[in-house]
Amino acid sequence: MTAPPNETLTLLLIEDDAGDAFLVEELLSEAENPPKIIWVRSLAESLVRLTDEVRCVLVDLSLPDASGLEALQQVLAMAPHAAVLVLTGLNDSHVGVEAVSAGAQDFLVKQDIDARLLIRAVRYAMERKRADMAQRKLVEAELVTKENSRLEHGLLPVPVLRDGGLRHESRYLPGRQRTLLAGDFWDTVQRPDGSVHVVVGDVCGHGPDEAALGVSLRIAWRTLVLAGHTGNDVLHTLDSVLRLERKSAEIFTTLCTMTVDPAFSHARLHVVGHPPPVLIRDGVVEVVPGTPSGPPLGIFPDVDWAPIDVPLGRDWSVLLYTDGLIEATVGGGPDLLGTEGLLRLIREQGGIHLDRLIERVIELNEEALTDDLATVLVAGTARST
Repeated sequence: MTAPPNETLTLLLIEDDAGDAFLVEELLSEAENPPKIIWVRSLAESLVRLTDEVRCVLVDLSLPDASGLEALQQVLAMAPHAAVLVLTGLNDSHVGVEAVSAGAQDFLVKQDIDARLLIRAVRYAMERKRADMAQRKLVEAELVTKENSRLEHGLLPVPVLRDGGLRHESRYLPGRQRTLLAGDFWDTVQRPDGSVHVVVGDVCGHGPDEAALGVSLRIAWRTLVLAGHTGNDVLHTLDSVLRLERKSAEIFTTLCTMTVDPAFSHARLHVVGHPPPVLIRDGVVEVVPGTPSGPPLGIFPDVDWAPIDVPLGRDWSVLLYTDGLIEATVGGGPDLLGTEGLLRLIREQGGIHLDRLIERVIELNEEALTDDLATVLVAGTARST
C-alpha cells in the first residue's frame, strides 16, 4: 500500500455487514504490502478502536448508529488526520459528490470495485490527504507569518517630528531572514520645546528574545523622553529595564543617544559602549570626538555616563548607526570596514546618502549583511538667535 518500507499500514474498516467486511479484507489482501485491518460494526465501536496508528478509514454510509452524510461527518471529526474513503452500496453519484465535498478523499460503490481498484483508491486517498494536510499547514504558516509581520510592523517606530526644517532618514535591516524586527532599535522624538531626541541601540545576540528586548528598551526610551527625562536619568532607567527583562545576565546593550537643541546649533550625546556617530559640520567629515561616554548597559552597576557636547556649526548632518554597518567585510576577506572605512565611503560619496552608502557596504561585503543594521541620519541648519 502506501506505508513506508518495512511498515504496515493500519486501516479502520467501519462496516456492519460481515460479508462486505470479509470482501474488503480479501481484496486488500492482494496488495503488495497488505494493510492491518481493524474491523468495527458501528461508529460507537470505532471510537474505541480508533488510534493514532490508523492512517486510513473506510466507512459505510449505512450503519446501526448513523447513516448518510451524518455518518461521514462524524468519522471526519473523529479522524481528522486520516484519509477517509466512503464505501457503500448506494450507487448514487450525487451522494458521492456530496461526500467528497464534505471532506472524504474518495467515494466507492461496493459492487463496482475489485482488488486493483480498491488498492489504488486507498493509495490515492492517502496521497490526497497528505497533500491536503501539507497545504493546510502551509496556509496556517502563511497566516501566522502575516500576523507576525503585522505585529512587527506595529512595533517599529514612527518618528515624532514637528519641525519640517529637519531632515530625517532611517534604514532598518534585520540580519535574520523573514523577519522585520531584530535586537537593533532606533527612535526619534521631537519634544514640544523643539528639541530633537534620537536613540540607536543594539542588544547583543540575534533572535526573537533580543528583538523583544530591543522593542522594550525603545518604548521605555520614548516614554522617558516624552516625560521630560534626559541624560543619565534615561540611561539608568534603561539599564534597570534591561536587567529586569533580559533572559540572561550576559546580555548587554550598546546605544547612542543624541539631543539637538531647539536652535539646531548644539547636540549633547551619550555614546554607551557604541560605535561613534559620524558628524558632518560645515563640510568636514569626522567622528564625534570624545567617545565613548562609558560602558554598555547591563554590565556595571551604578555607572554614570559622561555627556559629549558638540557644536554643530551652521549646516550639519549626524549619522547614528549600529555596528552592522562597520563590521561588514571588505572584499569578503577578514578585514572589516571599520569606522575609518565608513568615513572614507562618506567622503567618496560627497556626503551621507543612506541607500547608496548601505548598497556600497553590501557590495564591499560581497554578500547580504548577516548582522542587524539600524541607521538614523539627522541633518539641519542652525537657526539664528
